[in-house]
Amino acid sequence: MSIVHARLPDARVLDLCAGSGALGLEALSRGARHVDFVESDPCTIRVLESNIALLGAAERSRIHTDDAMKFAENCGAEPYDVAFADPPYRQGLAVALVKLWLAEPFATIFGVEHEARLAMPDGGSPSDTRRYGTSAITFYKQ
Repeated sequence: MSIVHARLPDARVLDLCAGSGALGLEALSRGARHVDFVESDPCTIRVLESNIALLGAAERSRIHTDDAMKFAENCGAEPYDVAFADPPYRQGLAVALVKLWLAEPFATIFGVEHEARLAMPDGGSPSDTRRYGTSAITFYKQ
C-alpha cells in the first residue's frame, strides 16, 4: 500500500478477488473516496460484509458478487484511479487480468499479487515488481 499511498486520497479504487477486503479497506483508511469490492465466493462475501460493517465503511464501498475477469471486462468507460487484485494462485487469473488491463486499462494503476516465480507480462510505464518470500506484487501504470 505504501507504493501507491500518494494516489489514494479521494481515489476510486477497485479491489478484485477481494477476499476479506483488506486491500480495499486499507485504501479507504488512507483516504480513498470509494472502493468497489469484487468477490465471487458466498462464504467469503459474508466475511467481507462483516469487515466493511465493523469498520463503518458501508457508505464508501460496494460489494459486487461477480467473477473478477467478467467485472474487469465490463468496468465501463471511466477507469478507476487504483485497482488491486489478489487472485488465487495457479489458476492463471493474475496473468489474464494483467493482459486484460494491458489491452483495456480499467485503472490508472493496477497492482496484482502473484507467485514470485510467475513471469508476469511486460507493459505499462514501467511495471514494478516487489517480492515478499514466495509472493510478489507487480504494479502497472498507464
